[in-house]
Amino acid sequence: MTDAPSIDPAEVAKFSAMAAEWWDPTGKFAPLHKFNPVRLGFIRDVAGTHFGRQGLKPFQGLTLLDIGCGGGLLSEPMARLGFQVLGADASEKNVKTAATHAASANVEIDYRVATAESLADEKQAFDVVLNMEVIEHVADLPGYLGACARLLKPGGLMFVATLNRTLKSLALAKIGAEYVLRWLPPGTHDWSRFVEPPKLRATLEEAGLKVLKTQGVAFDPLSWSWHLSNDVDVNYMVVAEL
Repeated sequence: MTDAPSIDPAEVAKFSAMAAEWWDPTGKFAPLHKFNPVRLGFIRDVAGTHFGRQGLKPFQGLTLLDIGCGGGLLSEPMARLGFQVLGADASEKNVKTAATHAASANVEIDYRVATAESLADEKQAFDVVLNMEVIEHVADLPGYLGACARLLKPGGLMFVATLNRTLKSLALAKIGAEYVLRWLPPGTHDWSRFVEPPKLRATLEEAGLKVLKTQGVAFDPLSWSWHLSNDVDVNYMVVAEL
């Protein structure tokens, strides 16, 4: 699906070509598998505090949109935490991979080939919108985030994870990750599309959201793991409320 102005067909094609590898922890999406526990813990803790929820399935009765869901690496654990999940992606191959894996894992998730704009036009609304590692791949950032903001219920939360546009991120997230360590296929990211935190904050505020938190995430080469950090020079997450 490429009818929305924020969708970049080349980016959709790039990730469609890798769709079969989403659930391979040693494949092309290995960095996301390493990153996932930190993302999940952050989302669970922030949303739990915001909505006053705890327990094994703390988010029972709440709805969540995982926009740009890819193969469903976040959709499935969110469903296990009790959310009613809609996973949406512009790539039909990604959606098929995600749906097949969810079915095999006996996790109930509604997966659709859709864009933020198409869902907003349907007047869909969610308690939580996950916007993780997506905005650096869109063609129209203000238009895209504006559509995502329309998908939130009043008092709802949007989580955005992305990459800062700094010389450090160029060295580590682009050159290092793609060409030196070979964590990602060369060309996965376009450094010119990385988004500085002030620009992201301003764009979210223009869309009518209030930014609640900006959280850095850093990689520790000694433990070969990710952790929350005060350093936002490379990876960071933002939480915003409608």
